[in-house]
Amino acid sequence: MIEVKNLFYAYTKHGDYAVNDISFDIKKGEIFGFLGPSGAGKSTTQGVLSGLLKLQKGSVVIDGKAREDQPDKDFFNRIGVGFERPNVYKKLSGYDNLRFHASLYDGETEDPMTVLQRVGLAEEGKKKAGAYSKGMMQRLGFARSMINKPDIWFLDEPTMGLDPNTANSIKGIIRSKQKEGTTIFLTTHNMFVADELCDRVGFIVDGKIVALDSPKHLKLKYGKPTARVEYMDGKTLKTESFGLTPEEKPRLQKFIGEHDIKTLHSGEPTLEEIFIQLTGRGLE
Repeated sequence: MIEVKNLFYAYTKHGDYAVNDISFDIKKGEIFGFLGPSGAGKSTTQGVLSGLLKLQKGSVVIDGKAREDQPDKDFFNRIGVGFERPNVYKKLSGYDNLRFHASLYDGETEDPMTVLQRVGLAEEGKKKAGAYSKGMMQRLGFARSMINKPDIWFLDEPTMGLDPNTANSIKGIIRSKQKEGTTIFLTTHNMFVADELCDRVGFIVDGKIVALDSPKHLKLKYGKPTARVEYMDGKTLKTESFGLTPEEKPRLQKFIGEHDIKTLHSGEPTLEEIFIQLTGRGLE
C-alpha cells in the first residue's frame, strides 16, 4: 500500500535532518504506529507522506505508483489527516465545520451529524466551535479527518487530552475503520495506545528508526517475562518478583515450595519499557 525508502527531510540547509534515511512499508488495512518522543521526526514523516511537506530526498510509493506522479487532487480526495492540534473554524458551529470540509471533496462524504454523533458531539453540534473545550475541539478535528471516508488515514496523537471514556470511543472508531479496510498511519508518544491499536510499530529517535515490528514481537524479543508472587510472611502479605528465564525458574519453584503463596501472576514488559531499553530515552 505505502512504501517509503531512504526518506530524508531537513528544515534547514545545514544538513541537520529531522528525518534521516528511514525506510518502511505499510500494508493495506494495517494500523502502523510511528512512536517516539517529541521532536523525533514523527510529524515530519506524516507531513511528507500526506503531502503537507514536499518530498526532498527518497521515495514514497502508494499503490505501486510514486506519490509525486499522482495528481494532488486525486490523492487528497482519498486521505484523511487528523492533526495533533485540531484545525477548526472557531466562528462556525461544529456541524458547519464538518459541512464545509465535506464540500471540499469530490467523492462521497459522511453525513456531518452522523459523524458528530460518533464522536459524542451531537448535542453540541450547533454551538460555535470557539465555545468548545479543548477535548471537544480535539474530537471535532478527529471527526473532520474522516468526513471524506478516507482509505488512507493519518492520525497524529488522536487521543491526546481526552478523558478515558472518550479515548476508548475514539479507539473504537479507529478499529472499526480498519475493519472497513482503511490503512492507518498513527503517530504518537503514547505507548499504551500504540500497544492496543497497532499491528506494527516503528520506534523513531532523532530522525532514525531504531526498531520495527509488532508490539508483541518487540516485547518477546527484547523483554524479560516476570512472575509476581504474593505470599504470607506470618500475618503480613508480601510481594516478590522473579524472572522467568531458564536460569531463574528454579529459584521461583523453590520459593513456591517454601512459602504460603496467595497469588501468582506472570507479566511482560510494557512497550514503553522496551522503547527506553532500545533508545536509552523516555517519551517526554
